[in-house]
Order: sequence, then C-alpha cells, then structure tokens
Amino acid sequence: MKQRSVGSSGLRVSRLGLGTLGWGSGTDGDDAAAQLAAFAEAGGTLIDTSPAYGEGRAQRVLAEVLDDVVPRRELIVSSAAGISIRGGRSRIDCSRRALLDQLDATLAELGTDHLDLWQIAAWDPHTPVDEVASTLDYAVTSGKARYVGARGYLGWQLATASGAAGAGRIIATQAEYSLLARGIEDELLPAADHHGVGVLAAVPLAGGVLTGKYRKGTPADSRGADDAHAEWIRGYLTDTAENVVDAAATAASGLKTSPLAVALAWARDRPGVSSAIVGARDLAQLTGILVSEELELPSAIASALDDVSS
Repeated sequence: MKQRSVGSSGLRVSRLGLGTLGWGSGTDGDDAAAQLAAFAEAGGTLIDTSPAYGEGRAQRVLAEVLDDVVPRRELIVSSAAGISIRGGRSRIDCSRRALLDQLDATLAELGTDHLDLWQIAAWDPHTPVDEVASTLDYAVTSGKARYVGARGYLGWQLATASGAAGAGRIIATQAEYSLLARGIEDELLPAADHHGVGVLAAVPLAGGVLTGKYRKGTPADSRGADDAHAEWIRGYLTDTAENVVDAAATAASGLKTSPLAVALAWARDRPGVSSAIVGARDLAQLTGILVSEELELPSAIASALDDVSS
C-alpha cells in the first residue's frame, strides 16, 4: 500500500486507513484481529480510533489485538478527545481538563505511552481556542502525542486553530468526504492547503451507498436495515445520489472492477487527501475494500465523476 505525507509534516501514513467505529459493537475481538492482520499485511499503517467508537469499547478491543497481531511500532495509531458518551448521548467538552483526562485514559487503555496522532474531536464554542491550542502544545512537548489534528472542523475553525497553534501545530483534519459529500471543497480544503494540513477523508463510501448495494432496495444485512443507522443511510438515498451511484457502477463495469473501488479511489486520490478512512464489518468486507488499492482512476473517469457529483 502506498504511503503519503500528512500535509506538510514529516508523518507518513498509508493512503487507506483502518477505522474502528464498529469495533466493540458490531465487530468482535476475533474479527478485529483478522482485520488488523490483513490490513497490516497489505501495507496499511494508519489505525483510527476514539473513546466514543464502538459504544465506548473500540479502544479496548484495539488494545486486545495490538502487539499480539501487529507490533505497535509498525502502526500509526490515531485517536481523539473532546466527545464523551454519557447515558447514550454525546457531549462536547474540549476544556484542558477534559481533553487531558481523555488522553491519559486512552493511553492507559491502549497500553501505550504515546499516540502517533491525537485529534480534537469537535469544535467547542465554550472553550477558548487558545486553551485548546495550549493543550495540544502540551501533548506534543510532553511526548504523549507525536502529532496533533482536529476532526469535524469547518474551514474558519481550522484556520483559527492553526493560527493559535505553537509546538502542537495541527497537521491533520478529519472530515466526511465522498462523491456524495463534497461540502468540504468550498472552505475546509482551501484552509487545509493554506496551513499545510493533510485531510483524512472519513466515510468515503457514504455508509456503503456508493458500493451500489442499495440500488435495488435495502439488503437485510445492511446498515440501512438497522434501526440505529437507517435514518443516516436514508439521508444519502436521493435522486442525485442515484445518478452518482449509477455513474460509479458504469465506470466500474468499464474498468472491470467494483463501484466500491471506483468510489474509494476517487476520494483517496483527491487533492489534499492524505488517507481515506475505511471501516468494515468483517474480514470479507475488508478484503473487498483492500482490493481497491490496486485501482488508479483514469483522469477522464475521475473528471466524469466530478461532473456528475458536483
């Protein structure tokens, strides 16, 4: 798997990252171990997790398979802080106290003395940006984090936080980006480019919609059939999305590959993207995703997809 620099930093990551959103909920320890082994064998290095993933259990599952499956030193482990789950509801708190408490808890749970990339999970309007910046500085200068970033920021928020940064310079920003979600192109991507920040493209397959699995209805074993995710998936199932999915399927047919590979290659290779974060329910699903690494979209097809999805 090819490696890329994250923004203008010295950090290099695999251009596909393995997400752990479902680890501890839909994905058990055995499946997680199999996924991590296959991902590493394919040359993948970036593992993305969070205290909020897997109903709060994702990091615990990752800790169980780290070193046993792949040596910790061979991975780029990314986690976040700033969102906590209480009573089934999420709460944003990016105060210094909350961030450092979560950072220490994450290090203890993962059994490691540092994170390769530590990200602020959300913009907190109740915490001064200078306080967040000084917390990022501390994380880097203390050695608890090698690099720092931010998730879910708007363009002006990223620019503001980048301007306030010291030693803890923001080198990565994580946001949803796919053929069905191109909103970050207006402000976030230009801001990231200006400040030398690499983009980690989250949800690059639009919850599986871009794989084409919903073209003839909702499969019984899909997220769209799950009450917990059905409303989220329905948000993608528009007339415009249907045209985009059809275009991806047409391109896939001509290239003798899958719509999944086409959609993922498009997001992975967009200007400014350092890595596309993918998640899988099981090993079979991940194997299908990893095959896409072999695909390089012809420029004419990439341009056609740009047009139909704009």
